[in-house]
Amino acid sequence: MSYDLLIRGGSVVDGSGLPRFRADVGVIDGRIARIGRIRERAREVIDAEGHVVAPGFVDGHTHMDAQICWDPLGTCSSYHGVTSVVMGNCGFTLAPSRESERHLVVRNLERAEDIAAEAMAQGIDWTWETYREYLETLDGLPKGINYSGYVGHSALRTFAMGERAFEETAGPEDLVAMQRELRDALQAGAMGFTTSRTFNHQTSDDRPVASRLASWEEVRALVGVMGEAGGGLFEIANEDAPLSDPEAREEYFERLSALALETGVPITYGVGSSRHEPEGWRDWIDLMDSTAEQGGRMFAQVHARAFNVMISFKTRLPFDGLPSWRELRAQPLDAQAAALRDPATRARLVAAAYTEEYGEAVGAEARKPDFDWTYVMEDALGPHTSLADLAKQRGVDPVELMIDLALESDFDCWFVQAFANELPEQVLALMKHPRSVVTFSDSGAHVSQISDASIPTHVLGHWVRAAQRLTLEEGVRMLTLEPASAFGFHDRGLLREGLVADLVVFDPERVGPQLPEVVYDLPGGARRLLQRATGIAASVVAGQVLMRDGQHTGALPGRILRGPLARA
Repeated sequence: MSYDLLIRGGSVVDGSGLPRFRADVGVIDGRIARIGRIRERAREVIDAEGHVVAPGFVDGHTHMDAQICWDPLGTCSSYHGVTSVVMGNCGFTLAPSRESERHLVVRNLERAEDIAAEAMAQGIDWTWETYREYLETLDGLPKGINYSGYVGHSALRTFAMGERAFEETAGPEDLVAMQRELRDALQAGAMGFTTSRTFNHQTSDDRPVASRLASWEEVRALVGVMGEAGGGLFEIANEDAPLSDPEAREEYFERLSALALETGVPITYGVGSSRHEPEGWRDWIDLMDSTAEQGGRMFAQVHARAFNVMISFKTRLPFDGLPSWRELRAQPLDAQAAALRDPATRARLVAAAYTEEYGEAVGAEARKPDFDWTYVMEDALGPHTSLADLAKQRGVDPVELMIDLALESDFDCWFVQAFANELPEQVLALMKHPRSVVTFSDSGAHVSQISDASIPTHVLGHWVRAAQRLTLEEGVRMLTLEPASAFGFHDRGLLREGLVADLVVFDPERVGPQLPEVVYDLPGGARRLLQRATGIAASVVAGQVLMRDGQHTGALPGRILRGPLARA
């Protein structure tokens, strides 16, 4: 027997959580053909001595719906060992979209997900109207990794209602049109339906995105389409009132649980912790437990570290909207440097940071700083020192310290604002909960605000190696079998003979994220954060080596992974 690919001499961590073992892995026709001692030849060999061989990582919460049109590699996710992603979360998709109303889809995405309208205008060749046509277009695009996608509620509403989607609830004819398109999308291969009801999703002109205008009855009717069809997953960005109001929480939980029970559709949503209510996340998990006891299914999507906004003088600062800072920040960096070295200018800016009024931050936008929870990012893994502590050590004001550090580094200095998941012990408890899945990178969105495609390498570099709070087997399982099972990728997420050969080979002593950098490589030269990884020797998609030591091999083996109704 001759193999297409042979990965020789590695420690196999197969995704199940069982102990590692030394073995070779042989691949034929894109699938794992043999795990064990292999003496036969292969067309291509990877020497995995001293490395771990694991299933490719799965990210269930991305927004690559636009990026897939111009970035075949799915960066930055592919840099961190991710081989399959789920896009279309939070109600945001590019389809369905009528030719005359594509600007309405852009309106939903531009601020809520920080995807530049200019990039979408130049990078997307709009060849579709329906979701079925969108999938057909994606089939023909070059792809390095695998993609699966939901139908987004905001796009569905604008497809049925046009401009009225931002102004009113749906009428009977509108709802019928949405149900018809959703049904066809599911049959074509959509994996489910998503919506958003959170204040964090607004348009650039400070209006709610289209899905937030929907009544709960509209949501029920659309989720009911999946129940009637017998397949699909419902993802929701939750309402805000239940986060702080116990009565609103009880009423909302009753609605969510009833929806899961009456439709039979699995429901997933994000769950995080907060320093203001460290144990508050437990109510959301208890809802999942109680729903499961009654015969429904829910699971949580959780992060692997604090939810951090990345801020820097090269990108955005919390002070950018303040009157005294606005003129400075509109200038080139060299002019800013000169102004910041002037004592009078500096004193005025520092004072303004405490006296002028901040706008309200939405989503992952930079917000009014709390310097006890704003950190200097000395390295990618942390732990990081807060600006308050470092300023105290140096005997300076925290804003003054930010200016000093920026000037000392020629503006090549990063700060992070933690706005949720601030307490590591709570984060770890959520990660280890049996009803949670580690995901939530938001890759493809917030591209100049956050840098969370590195969740896999953070799990392996921080929680497994540095903190030693997870075994290597636990960490790999969190990144492979658990998300693959939750999102329905049953031929991936494990190293088993006969399954698809999506693999990652990494050095457990080195794997981790690098510091981000600012690049201008989006269509039209738009800005984003780029973050690479260290310690990943190779990633393999469907038996073809996609990346070697962080460099693309030229292979483009990715495909669209269709949902359960299309596979039936």
